[in-house]
Amino acid sequence: MTEGTVSATAFGSWPGLDIAEACQVLQGELGAPHLPILPLLPGRGAASQAIGRTAAVLVELPVDVQSYGWRLVQRPGADLRRAQSSLSSDINVLADVVGGLASKPPRIKTQLMGPFSLAANLHLPLGEKVLADHGARRELVQSLAAGVTLHLKALQAAAPGVAVSLQLDEPGIEAILSGKVPTVSGYRTMRAVPVAEMRAAWSLVSEAARAAGAAEVILSVPFESAALAAESSADGVAFSDVAGAELSGSYWERIASLVEAGTSVLLPVPRGKAGRAAEAIWRPWRGVDLPARQMGALRLFEAADVAEISPAAARKVLGELTDVIDAIQELIASA
Repeated sequence: MTEGTVSATAFGSWPGLDIAEACQVLQGELGAPHLPILPLLPGRGAASQAIGRTAAVLVELPVDVQSYGWRLVQRPGADLRRAQSSLSSDINVLADVVGGLASKPPRIKTQLMGPFSLAANLHLPLGEKVLADHGARRELVQSLAAGVTLHLKALQAAAPGVAVSLQLDEPGIEAILSGKVPTVSGYRTMRAVPVAEMRAAWSLVSEAARAAGAAEVILSVPFESAALAAESSADGVAFSDVAGAELSGSYWERIASLVEAGTSVLLPVPRGKAGRAAEAIWRPWRGVDLPARQMGALRLFEAADVAEISPAAARKVLGELTDVIDAIQELIASA
């Protein structure tokens, strides 16, 4: 990333059923210096949603789909094969799209669920959530770390010379930390996961990713978990629950702490006029004494859930996002 150059990315999900079209749009709209992605197309069904894709990379932990969600099982079946086939096919399509470009992207991003949000959504064979069982959580973390290695190597083989960023999504981490995740029965909640266990798990998966050649590991958490994220071994932190234009001064001070520690920050941007959105980021950035030259640590992504709109509308959202970045660059140039 060029020093001082803000960049854009997409969070992960994309509308529609056509992976080739999605990859073409994302590569086209998010050319350098931006960060295109291997998208999730949740509209295709469970195998193409966040849990299904992440389950597809697990090593020696087969799963299937029940009425209540994904469940660990003794042996692989049709549901797992479908998820693995979907991911493999998506990677092959991405390879074809990237191979047909006049200029390859310097980097792409892939997205998986983090180990604890996955544990809160994945069930044991008898139905309870993996999160409830310490031993099962440990096995899941180890399986995910091994699977991340294979997943990254598959992407590197599909797009030689293109660096890969890994995003781990932990949207449910606040409830997990505070012991508010309900059991399957709904009559009680599970014990809070110790912070030390959380840090160790994130470190294990992150280290496995880097050993496999990941250019960076991004941890996506709610903004209230900023302090914990800062203590993780992640290279970047994404905040999906608070838009840049809505952040108060105290929030920007937390962002400044991350940037000054060498951590990149990913923020969502609400739709609106590019100039106004740019000012809402530029002014508080300077207000916490962050220099313009460090804005290369900032990536912006869409605040809207684009999976819920049409592909054409989602493409427009990306165009608006890069317009905001152009406006920020103009503010930097005139500073």
